[in-house]
Amino acid sequence: MANTFKVKTNGAMPSSAGTPLTLYTVPSSTTTVVIGLMLCNIHTAAVTVDVQLVSDTSDTETNETVLLVKDVSIPANSTLELLTGGKIVIQTTDILKIDCSVSAKIDATLSILEIT
Repeated sequence: MANTFKVKTNGAMPSSAGTPLTLYTVPSSTTTVVIGLMLCNIHTAAVTVDVQLVSDTSDTETNETVLLVKDVSIPANSTLELLTGGKIVIQTTDILKIDCSVSAKIDATLSILEIT
């Protein structure tokens, strides 16, 4: 098994407010541990964000799409650090998506450990 630390970034997301944009999809034959997520508001006013986990994996149970945070306000020119200390394990084909109340106003930085 290989363990690889990675960072995934996306600037000015999502392209359309109200339409969550994919930040990361777990590759095949991989389990990922989310170490942390930072969301930076690059707008001149406060925005609200949602972070969604889309999971269709099934082993002994079937997973569903859930919100990790909903309508969290981030002040103008500020960064919100999420999921620090509370690790999340995501499996092959699971997707992390970000939405914002204003299009193209969130920079996202995701720190992960991929186990293959």
